[in-house]
Amino acid sequence: MTARTAAPRPTATGAVSRALLAAFVLAAAADLIALLAGAETGHRIAKPLLMPLLAAYAASRGAPKLLIAALLFGWGGDVLLLFDAEAAFLAGMGSFAAGHVCYLVLFGRGRTSPPLAGLYAAALVATVALLWPDLPADLRVPVAGYSLLLTAMAYRASALGVPAGLGGALFLLSDTLIATGVADWPQPPVPDFWIMLTYLAAQYLLTAGALRAGYGEGRTTD
Repeated sequence: MTARTAAPRPTATGAVSRALLAAFVLAAAADLIALLAGAETGHRIAKPLLMPLLAAYAASRGAPKLLIAALLFGWGGDVLLLFDAEAAFLAGMGSFAAGHVCYLVLFGRGRTSPPLAGLYAAALVATVALLWPDLPADLRVPVAGYSLLLTAMAYRASALGVPAGLGGALFLLSDTLIATGVADWPQPPVPDFWIMLTYLAAQYLLTAGALRAGYGEGRTTD
């Protein structure tokens, strides 16, 4: 059956899309520089801007509602984790979990690699087993459940191609760094910088992968 072009979705001009992407990159750079400089105020100003800007860029490219929702749930998690309280941490983890569900539905049932599934499963079991004794008792089950959902998302992201698959892996790495901090394991210098760097790269790559896979403007159907 020959391919036909689907009815075009309303999209912003290329100039608007580029401006929104540039704004996201600038906000990301400002946030990372603030973390390196130890400028907490700068981080608190820049961090809440990141996902709304990326979501606006995705929307300008005709992204589906599930991708926008995943990014906005990420924004909710970002804001909640700015508060140093266990209740905020749990609520933020819940917001990120909702975003992972959106991603999983978006990824659908595309083909993935069985060996990769085994690799992710082994990483999940090893990570949870190692972290478990050092996590606060009331966070063990929530962290384990969240880790399962996150790992599933990271694995299924590969169905959209290499960029999205790399984004899923970086998201897993970012949240693993957070979990090791909660478990009071030794951390790299300026751990928040590495957490945000891998997280921002993850969200961008997941967005770019979804758009490239045909969920945005220019999508074709059979």
